[in-house]
This record gives sequence, C-alpha cells and structure tokens, in this order.
Amino acid sequence: MPKLVKVPKQLQQERIEEERMHDVLLLVTHLVQTQEVTVKLMLDCLYDVGSVNLINKKLRSRSLNVAAKSIARMSKPVVKTFALGWIQKNVPDLITKWLHSQVSFTTLEDQLQQPASTAIVPEVQLDALSLSQKTSLEEIKRLRSQVRYLTGISVGAIAALVSTVVWVSYNPQSGNTMHQTTNSNGNMATMPNK
Repeated sequence: MPKLVKVPKQLQQERIEEERMHDVLLLVTHLVQTQEVTVKLMLDCLYDVGSVNLINKKLRSRSLNVAAKSIARMSKPVVKTFALGWIQKNVPDLITKWLHSQVSFTTLEDQLQQPASTAIVPEVQLDALSLSQKTSLEEIKRLRSQVRYLTGISVGAIAALVSTVVWVSYNPQSGNTMHQTTNSNGNMATMPNK
C-alpha cells in the first residue's frame, strides 16, 4: 500500500516544482524586460567580440577581413534589434531551464536507477520529454529561419555597399570640374566643363 501513496505524493511534488519554476520564468522574463538597457549593452559587447572572432576565423584574406569588419560595424544596429527581440523571447526560458538543471541535482545514473514500482512517473516523464523534443525542433526551425533572414540582410547590406562604392568610383563628375583657359585679352579664365 505505501507504493500507491508514493506515486501521488511524488506527482504533487513535481507539480509544485513546476509551479515554482514557472514563477522563476516569470521573474527572469520581468528582469529581461525591465533591464533592456543592460541587455543592449551586453549585446553591444557580445556583438563586438563575436563578430571580430567570427570574421578572423572564417576570412583569412586581409582585404576581405577588413571589409567584413567594416560591414559588421555598419550592420550592428540591425543585428542588435533582432537579437534583442530574440533575447526577450527565448532567454528567460533558457535561463530558467539552466537554473532548474542546477537545482535538480540529478545525474544520468540517478535517472537510470529509478525504481520500477513508480511506473506512472516514467510515462509522465516520457510525455514531457517528447514535448520538450518537439519544442526543441520548433526552436531549431525558428532559429534557422532567423539565420536565413539575417544572412539575407547581410548579403543585401554587402550588395548595397559594393554598389555604392562602384557607383562613387565610376561616376563621371564632368559637371563639377572646372578648367582654365585664356580669353582674348590673354588673361586666365576658369570655365566649367561641358
């Protein structure tokens, strides 16, 4: 008979744990939203370090490296805007899950050595696992679409930069230049080019 009492009590403890972790999620969400200036400053620092390290790792050519760093500096406000939205949407959940893993004190061995008498609990855990896997797959798909979107923005920014440089370097400036000629009196006169 004690085995039947143990399962509902364990389920009740799990429910209380879920409620408390939901409270932590709400608190972290509130923290991220109220400390937006701090989050933006952290994003600035992370973007500066991450963009330079990524460019140094991926681009070995010095000229491409310098060009990519200047483009990264120009695209920083756009990336920061998208990153802030992503952080406000996802980071509270990620932090809450990490904090929960820190206070659960379970190891892989503990999970494998659960008693067989609590057959109801593993079924609940399997449902939670499949749900977490489903949400993880949705998260991966969403992140991939964001990466594609940011890649498109980066390619567009690079194309705009290249086209601007080409346009400025090959633009004939005939209307803006002046040349000097001598008039009929032998004096120097400055006249615009035609």
